[in-house]
Amino acid sequence: MTVFYGMSDWIHALPVGWIAVVVFAVTYLVTAVIYSVVMALAVGERARAFKGISPGLLPVLGVIFGLLVAFVAAQVWGDVDRANTAVNREASALRGVVLLSASFPEEAGDRLRGFIGRHIQEAQSQEWPAMASRRATLTMIPASLAQALQTTLALTPSGDGQVVAQREIVVGLENALDARRQRILVSRSEVNWVKWTGLMIQAICTLTAIAMVHSDNRVTTRLAMGLFSTAVAVCIVLIVAHDRPFTGHLSVRPVALLQVQPESPGSEGKDQR
Repeated sequence: MTVFYGMSDWIHALPVGWIAVVVFAVTYLVTAVIYSVVMALAVGERARAFKGISPGLLPVLGVIFGLLVAFVAAQVWGDVDRANTAVNREASALRGVVLLSASFPEEAGDRLRGFIGRHIQEAQSQEWPAMASRRATLTMIPASLAQALQTTLALTPSGDGQVVAQREIVVGLENALDARRQRILVSRSEVNWVKWTGLMIQAICTLTAIAMVHSDNRVTTRLAMGLFSTAVAVCIVLIVAHDRPFTGHLSVRPVALLQVQPESPGSEGKDQR
């Protein structure tokens, strides 16, 4: 298991182009080994036994492989969508807090915007690398958001407008905290080794069946196995490139958070006033 996840970390760290090179190379190598073994065994009685396998088995195996790919891909795309949703939701909540902070005196508004800016900086410099390496946990306390919440609750509203603003800021900070928890949880998601093993075994079974059914015609066998192994490699590359939402070159970035970061203490509030 340790070796499996060590290899997984290594390949996820590669650029997408190199992931494709490695996956295609390994897939073609495995295909060549299967072809060589089946052709070496396809003599005498074994050759007749191989030819006795019904070609109708191939569509069944192909459909099963396709279903397994769809099963795995559904998790991968779902995780990516949840990661993007969590980041966008957090950014939207923080933007609302920044805008509403202008309802309070300049000193209080500057403090709130300072906490928000500090949280975004810490998320980019500390939390994102931790999520990329799957080290982020819910025990990581967002100190800046906690301070922003405490500061908000300590404010004394001077009118109905500030009462409403205070309540909405608290709701916004709670939404941001919840969205942060969601992205940390999603960052620990990936396709587990059981699903990978099942997918690989099904691909090997299908390639072996192709080689056996067409064992009397080596050119046809090579063409059929080459086409199917290419399709297998494409599926694996797509899954590997996306199965860790916050890892790799196609990962979810903190772009939305950086877009709502206050430029400087007090500037947002002054612009709004």
